[in-house]
Amino acid sequence: MDWVHIVIVGCGRVGSGLGMGLSEQGQSVAVIDRNPKAFRRLPEDWSGTTVIGSGFDRDDLDRAGAREATALAAVTSGDNSNILTARIARETYEIPNVVARIYDPRRAQIYLRLGIPTVATVSWTIDQVRRRLVPGEVESEWTDSTGTLSLVERELPERWAGKRLADVSVPGDMTVVAVIRAGVARLDFADLVGQDGDVLHVMVTDKALDRMNTRLARTAEEAAGHAGAVSAPGWGTLPGAGTTDGAPDDTAVIAGVDADVSAADASAAGAPAGGGRA
Repeated sequence: MDWVHIVIVGCGRVGSGLGMGLSEQGQSVAVIDRNPKAFRRLPEDWSGTTVIGSGFDRDDLDRAGAREATALAAVTSGDNSNILTARIARETYEIPNVVARIYDPRRAQIYLRLGIPTVATVSWTIDQVRRRLVPGEVESEWTDSTGTLSLVERELPERWAGKRLADVSVPGDMTVVAVIRAGVARLDFADLVGQDGDVLHVMVTDKALDRMNTRLARTAEEAAGHAGAVSAPGWGTLPGAGTTDGAPDDTAVIAGVDADVSAADASAAGAPAGGGRA
């Protein structure tokens, strides 16, 4: 395995958990936090490096080995601090793998468009809680970092038997990516017709999830085992496809990002430091 050095900014629950897990895998790890008490979350025999300081202070980053780092995670409790840290890591230190934890999902999507990978904590948490509150409605196997794209598993309703599986897909909203038939995963389903017992793996946007649940839900008759000859509903174009649903124009939003970051940078001295708790 090639030598890897990873810098983690923020030693809260997420940062300390990352540090311990990566260290156990044999990675070289340095954790930055401005609060020395935060390092109590790390075990006494932890093999990594701890640096008391800020994630956007270059001297502190140098002490953490940022110039040799192959990856950096900014996981403090402050969006501005995390973004500033991520930008410095990318633009000053040219660290190839950088990710920032972001609480505001709208801001997370903006920075993703600028090429800064983010994990939107709020979106992810909402998705995970919703899955457990209504497991019959939302059974996402995977959700992207913005919480807007999910991979879900659905059993094919009986009314779709004999229908082309490719017709389940709706461009821009949902796409069947695999079919499990008789225990065998298949990707060559373009010309397949549905059979009883088929399980679909569907990539779907958050806006289309409710519609997909409705379309692929079993009817009362099917659930009771008395399905009749019910024709498959037409899919058509989902409402809002290809629109931003009133969201600000991307160009205008992205144009204001640098101003947002500059303002945060200017107030960094009085803002929560990059080494805040995760």
